[in-house]
Amino acid sequence: MNRGKYVFAQLTEFLPRRVFDTIVQRYDGNRYVKHFTCWNQLLCMMFGQLSNRDSLRDLILVLEAHSSKSYHLGLGKQITRSNLAKANG
Repeated sequence: MNRGKYVFAQLTEFLPRRVFDTIVQRYDGNRYVKHFTCWNQLLCMMFGQLSNRDSLRDLILVLEAHSSKSYHLGLGKQITRSNLAKANG
C-alpha cells in the first residue's frame, strides 16, 4: 500500500503552478471551460508522455483504468476522450 505521494504527483510539484496560471490568464486559455482546465490538460498530456502512450484513445484507456487514483494524481474527476480532443484541438 502506498503511504506517500505517487511519483507523478511528486513530479508535478516541480511545475511552477503560479507561472502557469498567469500565462493561462494572460491568453485567456480557460475562457469557455467548466471542468477540464488547461492545468488538467497539461497533466493528462504529461501522464501520456511519461507512460509512453501511442494515441489519445490509449491514454484515455489508461486514465480510466486508474480512475480511482486520478484525484490523488491531480488529474481531476472526469477525463473523457472528447474533452481531451477538444482541448488539444
